[in-house]
Amino acid sequence: TGTTALHICFGYALVHGNTVKPKAYDFLAELNRSRVDVISVEAAQPNLDPSILAELPDKIIMYGVLDLSDPEIETPELDQQLLQAQAELASAKSNAALATTTAKRWQALLANDAVSRQEAEEKTGDLTTKQSVVNALQANLDRFQALKRFTRIVAPFDGVVTARSTDVGALINVGGAPGSELFVVSDVRKLRVYVSLPQNYVSTVRLGSKARLTVPENPTKSHAATVQSLSQAINAASGSMLIQLAANNANGELLPGGFAHVSFDLPRAAGALSIPPSALIFNKSGLRVSTVGADGKVQLKTVTVARDLGSVIEIATGLSADDRVIESPPDGISDGDTVRVASAEPKVDAAGKR
Repeated sequence: TGTTALHICFGYALVHGNTVKPKAYDFLAELNRSRVDVISVEAAQPNLDPSILAELPDKIIMYGVLDLSDPEIETPELDQQLLQAQAELASAKSNAALATTTAKRWQALLANDAVSRQEAEEKTGDLTTKQSVVNALQANLDRFQALKRFTRIVAPFDGVVTARSTDVGALINVGGAPGSELFVVSDVRKLRVYVSLPQNYVSTVRLGSKARLTVPENPTKSHAATVQSLSQAINAASGSMLIQLAANNANGELLPGGFAHVSFDLPRAAGALSIPPSALIFNKSGLRVSTVGADGKVQLKTVTVARDLGSVIEIATGLSADDRVIESPPDGISDGDTVRVASAEPKVDAAGKR
């Protein structure tokens, strides 16, 4: 045979917080005659008068002291520590006041040579000790009062609660580990966007540079963003530099924590040569481009890419402006191959003359 317990629930605080509830239980006498050994009663939330528990003289009572309808964090242990600190400080202040009176009296007696200097200094030292105890207990009381202020959570700015890791009635531990925050509040009117910029483009991006970003849920609409800060260091693992952009989100179309495609409005490098991506040859010899010399022979030139703009490739080194580039070279092309450059079709006018 075990212990039988019964919990009397007073209802959900958030759902019935404004309804009129009974001030007492009219069935306690019947419970006292039942076989139940322990009865758990909610008392704080309904403001239950504990005197009615006299109707349960034969039962063990578990008395609930937490009000789930109160949004503030309840700290019964901290409240007792706060009361104890206040009492200890009051006692220390009384002792310090008595020590002050005693020290003044002994100083007066010393002036009349009624007591020895040693005894007067002992009383003065006792006063200093008592005042130090008061200061220590005052600091201890201030610490508990500071902890008590944490029971009321105030948002540091206007925003939206984007994450909640607690609920009404949950136990909150003091000094939680990192990442155990109760709420996450986000100001979504202006978002920060973090981008890993490849090292090739680092020299072209400055503070204030403009960018456009699109999100997967609305790829047809772009949003303006501005570079706010640069890390000024290259990540050895990714070969990129982390930069931060700011995007206006007054209309709330962008969601915090999401992913976006970012494109920068960068100026074209002076004298940069552009070729179609199909002109690049990449094999064991590296990245090369096939060109045609004046003698009609193929010459493969090693190049380095400055920027990949998608539809065109900007070449940094390896080509000159007068080189003739083969757009889509075959796989087996090599140095010295003879090619014939097809001339453009002659134009024909309306009379059929060339």
